[in-house]
Amino acid sequence: MSSAAVWRASLVIGLSLSLPACSHRGPIEGEAPSDQAINAYPTNYKADILAAMHAYLNDPTGIRDAAIAEPVLKPTGSGGVPRYIVCLKFNPKKSGHEYAGSKEVAAVFLAGRFDQFNETPRELCAGAAYAPFPELQKLPP
Repeated sequence: MSSAAVWRASLVIGLSLSLPACSHRGPIEGEAPSDQAINAYPTNYKADILAAMHAYLNDPTGIRDAAIAEPVLKPTGSGGVPRYIVCLKFNPKKSGHEYAGSKEVAAVFLAGRFDQFNETPRELCAGAAYAPFPELQKLPP
């Protein structure tokens, strides 16, 4: 292969790898992302929560009485910043075959993705309409 052909092939490959980056419309450096982008609806909230539970729980297997509410945009934190919240109820294992008792947490979402669990969700989850969440009860080790 001639050096001109190698150069052309390198140019084509380089351009094909760099052009998709030009189409990304993220915030400009120094500019805060819009509220609309930060508060994007979490379309994959169940899958995100299931993945996060592996890190959150010591033993993610054998969960009982799992229930979940639909995502709701609510003010959070000390500043009352609105975020999508998904409330969960479940009874996790403490150790071995012993259960810890019913637990309620709020999953907080940022830009449509799971961000953190809030372990004191009293106001956040007040009045939440729960539905069974059998996927949480079937988590693998």
